[in-house]
Amino acid sequence: MADFLFLPVNDASATDLNRRGSHWSFLLVDRRVRGRLVAYHYDSVLGYNDRFAATIAERVGANLQDAPISQQRNEYDCGVFVVDGTRALVSRLAAGPQPDLNLRNLVVDRRAL
Repeated sequence: MADFLFLPVNDASATDLNRRGSHWSFLLVDRRVRGRLVAYHYDSVLGYNDRFAATIAERVGANLQDAPISQQRNEYDCGVFVVDGTRALVSRLAAGPQPDLNLRNLVVDRRAL
């Protein structure tokens, strides 16, 4: 079983097909300590997807914690933050046992995608 799981979070409705969602964030689920999972929520619009992240964390049995990530300055780069934030964390997790999970200084690059 993998130690880490990345899960995208969206504010779409599962019951209302007209509410397709407008914002993305993501969870990093740390499963290194079995039975004590932690889901770190990275949201580039602080608080926007909290309810949706809490639902997903509960479904996987993880304790939800907010995680620092830089904040977007427009209304459309949330997906870029998800991709670049995931990329940054994967690099850090691969580098060693005590990775820095702080993305407060993340600089996203839409053009590089």
